[in-house]
Amino acid sequence: PPAVPPPPGPPARGSLSLHRAYLRSPLGLLRLGQLALGAAFWVTVAAHKYEGAAHFALFAAVLVWLLTLALFGLSLLGRWELVPWLGSRWLLTNLVHDLALGVGLYAAATGIMGYKAGQKSYCNLPGYSQHCLYSAYLSASVCGGIAACLYLFSGLYCLSRRCRDQRDII
Repeated sequence: PPAVPPPPGPPARGSLSLHRAYLRSPLGLLRLGQLALGAAFWVTVAAHKYEGAAHFALFAAVLVWLLTLALFGLSLLGRWELVPWLGSRWLLTNLVHDLALGVGLYAAATGIMGYKAGQKSYCNLPGYSQHCLYSAYLSASVCGGIAACLYLFSGLYCLSRRCRDQRDII
């Protein structure tokens, strides 16, 4: 019997490559800062004994950090069109993520950690011999506050692009 050719395969997608223009854009640089400060926040909290409302602060920081990592990865690879429904609205997706989740949750987490640092301020005295969480809570609060500012800046950047009727993130 004659040899039958195999059926055609699925169309090949383009190879994965880095979207270097995004990495050099203001949004790409802000995302790198957000990821670094977000990791510093939640690693600082998770590495020390924490209780009470710090659980929420840690949850909020890790949630926003993971979502930011996903946005950064998809944007860096230029593959946001693979995300159903959100891919066609990528600028709006970034805007909502930054202003609602990033600023909102990091501001709440920063407030919680600042309050907890204030509660532990007594152990910052010289000669105090017990384990002190003051510096860890204060460090997390500072990282969270700066991260919230970075999310505000990136949200305002996306908002300004949206107001100028631009639909792309760079």
